[in-house]
Amino acid sequence: MSDLFAAASGDVPPTDATMRPLAVRMRPRTIEEVRGQGDVLRQGSPLRRLIEGSGGAAGPLSAILWGPPGTGKTTLANLVATAADREFVELSAVTAGVKDVRAVMDAANRARDLYGRQTVLFLDEIHRFTKAQQDALLPGVENRQVILVAATTENPSFSVIAPLLSRSMLITLTSLTDEEVADVLDAAAADERGLAAEFVLADDARDHLVRMSGGDARRALTALEAAAGVAQDGIPLGAEPERPVTITLTDTEQAIAHAAVRYDRAGDQHYDVASALIKSMRGSDVDAALHYLARMLEAGEDPRFIARRIVIAASEDVGMGDPTALQTAVAAMHAVAQIGMPEARIILAQAVVHNALAPKSNAAYVGINEAIADVRAGKVGAVPVHLRGSGYAGAERIKQASAKASGGVKAKAYVYAHDEPDGVSAQQYLPDDLQAAMQEHSYYRPTDRGFEARLQERWTWLRERLGRG
Repeated sequence: MSDLFAAASGDVPPTDATMRPLAVRMRPRTIEEVRGQGDVLRQGSPLRRLIEGSGGAAGPLSAILWGPPGTGKTTLANLVATAADREFVELSAVTAGVKDVRAVMDAANRARDLYGRQTVLFLDEIHRFTKAQQDALLPGVENRQVILVAATTENPSFSVIAPLLSRSMLITLTSLTDEEVADVLDAAAADERGLAAEFVLADDARDHLVRMSGGDARRALTALEAAAGVAQDGIPLGAEPERPVTITLTDTEQAIAHAAVRYDRAGDQHYDVASALIKSMRGSDVDAALHYLARMLEAGEDPRFIARRIVIAASEDVGMGDPTALQTAVAAMHAVAQIGMPEARIILAQAVVHNALAPKSNAAYVGINEAIADVRAGKVGAVPVHLRGSGYAGAERIKQASAKASGGVKAKAYVYAHDEPDGVSAQQYLPDDLQAAMQEHSYYRPTDRGFEARLQERWTWLRERLGRG
């Protein structure tokens, strides 16, 4: 029996190694052990040079690591410290404050002055620091008292102050691919630091763990550790099991407390289920839409991907039938990005229900497609002179040249719509070659459903006011 599970059963005293989570024990110790992030760790890349200690004549730059959970931010920060024999200090912006930052700076100065060692400050969740707290980091980063490696899951352009961004490299990390997560699981099962080859993953169990991880290596390893515990618990008390013990799909399902969903996020099922969700909302079947939403969530689909599809549907399929559907969908997309699972399922469900129940109109969708088709067909006549801009150099000269080209006919003056009693100025807006065509045609044709039905009367009046149809 491995030390890990012997300690768990009380046969041997637990040690620090056996009590640490599997994800911590399997943290890569070298660049070669890192899975994923090939682009940012390629030979000669800024991050690789920082890890290897070759920061150039000016010294190493600080770095801001931006990416989803479980993509290796803490691992890379550790490598920056250990690969070049630097001091390593870790703070979390959730609990740390300005006092803690200043204490790190003072300690870093002592380490540099007394021992000639650089200090790496890893600051997790930097987006939780206020502007004032981030300002406290600036002197240390500017004077290179510390090499700051900050991690965030939020866009640094909005969550990190500009002076700190300008003094750091921005490194964008991506979720691991399914193949990379599978490699992480296989390595953990075989490695002495992990399950020490005393467990082997069945193929369908591995596929399930990969699917449920959503590209998050930490989540995958945590689930693997739990599944190994379930497999171990399934061995009758006092029996000596054959090694290695097989971790089955049932073990992983019990460990994660989710039934396996037959859904390949990278294959046909991914697109089939996503398509079914869209078409169910379009068809106003709210139960079917929620079913497919549940399947996507249970399969480990990225909730941000789902939110983006709902936003598109709110405009393409609902449109002006219910303009508030787009507001709900956009709000859901932003909320999901901030909150994450499992609570994000509630927000997504609200947006799906709104889309499914709303009156449908694709009039705006059809309209822009027809307009683009005409533009691609070459129907792009000159902008009428009275609509052209007048606030740039040469504008008057261009207008005079246009008048000369038209036989000296003076261009009509632009009529400001707000000066008209009804707020509509009946003048030509379309280029000449489209003006005639639009007498009998319109890109936008409102339906008689939902809010759009209320627009029909005004749309008809506006066409008449503008001299069309």
